[in-house]
Amino acid sequence: MNVTALKTKAESQLREQFDAAAASLPGSGWVSALRARAMDAFAAEGLPHRRVEEWKYTDLRERLRDVPAPATGAAPAVTAADIDSALGPLAAIDAERIVLVDGVYSTDLSKVTTEAAVIELMSLGAMLKKAPAWLEGKFAADGGAVVALNTAFMSDGVLLKVRKDQDPGRPVLLVHVRAAAEPTAIAVRNVVSVEAGARLTLVEAHVALDGAARGALSNVVTDVTLADRATCSHIKCLVDTSASTHLATWTTRLGKDATYRGFQLTASPALARNDINIIFAGEGSKLDLSGAFLARGAEHIDTTLVVDHAVPACESRELFKGVLDGRAHGIFQGKIIVRPDAQKTDGKQMSQALMLSPDAQFSSKPELEIYADDVVCGHGATCTEIDADLLFYCRSRGIPPDVARAMLTESFIGEAVEKIEDEDVREAIGALAIGWLRAR
Repeated sequence: MNVTALKTKAESQLREQFDAAAASLPGSGWVSALRARAMDAFAAEGLPHRRVEEWKYTDLRERLRDVPAPATGAAPAVTAADIDSALGPLAAIDAERIVLVDGVYSTDLSKVTTEAAVIELMSLGAMLKKAPAWLEGKFAADGGAVVALNTAFMSDGVLLKVRKDQDPGRPVLLVHVRAAAEPTAIAVRNVVSVEAGARLTLVEAHVALDGAARGALSNVVTDVTLADRATCSHIKCLVDTSASTHLATWTTRLGKDATYRGFQLTASPALARNDINIIFAGEGSKLDLSGAFLARGAEHIDTTLVVDHAVPACESRELFKGVLDGRAHGIFQGKIIVRPDAQKTDGKQMSQALMLSPDAQFSSKPELEIYADDVVCGHGATCTEIDADLLFYCRSRGIPPDVARAMLTESFIGEAVEKIEDEDVREAIGALAIGWLRAR
């Protein structure tokens, strides 16, 4: 007997919204066909739910009861000063700046001075309108329901390339700004390519202006490709107190002898799901991935990653730390896959949570799938309260209890933040984290 699953209100809304908006979304020809296939794939699968193993802790079918309308593309007036205010400490970083307001690339607010011989930058929305044949290959055929939704609705984003053996010399700050006064849904796609021997520090910031609507929905996909011998430091920062939903997907492919250092700071969204997918496609590559997730009240932050060792002699390190207060729920799901031919793999993973409230919850699911026999792999997870002995030590030296707790909490997440190589970026991210902790 065939049983047809009933569509939820949100799933029906998404189908209706796509049908209404399809003609106005950028692109025609193969772009329109790509969007239609993606929407059909989503319609067949539906929103992820707890019966899907990777989503067992974050049931979108249950949590997304209503979906805001897609952003219209008519961005409100935003100034550089508004952007700086929203960025906080990140505004002081000496960096190339690329700005998208409510999912739309802003030429006026962006400032890239590096020569075109070093960096190539294009608006994805503009390129979708032209629909060149080479662009079609940039979109994966399969990525799950959230990526399918992004593919169907993507309005803009950036295509960023660092040319062979080049180094911009300073970070690239990619700013995603929410400014609309009414709740909207934003779908943005970024495609980043670091060519052979090139280097890039990419800082991806997600911020909301004062007065931006609560209850917005963001769906952001960032695809990163590192060619042979390329090096990329990729830092993402989301500090959002506007009770919004943030769905993000990173997909990174490493060539031979490539190095990828990733970091994510996620603080105070109503709901955040960070999917990270790393594929080793060339021997001798290295991955160092870390992050900090900070939640209070009833906030929900889910970090789910898959590290796929598909070739021999690669190294991966993952360290994620969370601070949870109130009734917050933090989730870490980390899977390391070692394929049969991936001998000499060295992979280690750790997740740790600091509980500031007896009502907070931490769900951790580390996994190893090893199909090779000459490997060194391990994983671990811990969950704890503030050490009473350390707290007593601080108080015995005249440090007030609240200050002592803040110091110990800052020290706890500091190990992850210290992995950021660029000093200015590291200090800015640290200042944002400390600001959140001290606002408790």
